[in-house]
Amino acid sequence: MTRPLLIVTAAVIERDGRFLVTRRQQGVHLEGCWEFPGGKCDPGEALAACLARELREELDVDARIGGEIFTAAHAYPERRVELHFFACELLGEPRPQQGQAMQWVRREDLAALEFPPADKELIEKLSLA
Repeated sequence: MTRPLLIVTAAVIERDGRFLVTRRQQGVHLEGCWEFPGGKCDPGEALAACLARELREELDVDARIGGEIFTAAHAYPERRVELHFFACELLGEPRPQQGQAMQWVRREDLAALEFPPADKELIEKLSLA
């Protein structure tokens, strides 16, 4: 049986040397892991439009969606993901809308947090920059 493929976007937001991350809530896939905010694309939805929508829904903030900085593919036991990371600039202050934890993390502290396996290469890349 073929596992479903999910197209996912995520925002890499850096401000004052810190990156914005949110924590996945209990009861969802990869619960408790930290991640860059974003989410699944709807069928036919453009990547940048998906990310802008997800940031409004999750953090009640508009953003300037920049260029794609990294793409990763990962196969989990129950699904496959194609993850597109974009550099973004927030046009306001983020306010979590779904009860998720949120924090600004220094580059050198990113590797100490638990991220999903699909984020591993990006975390390594950002930590070395």
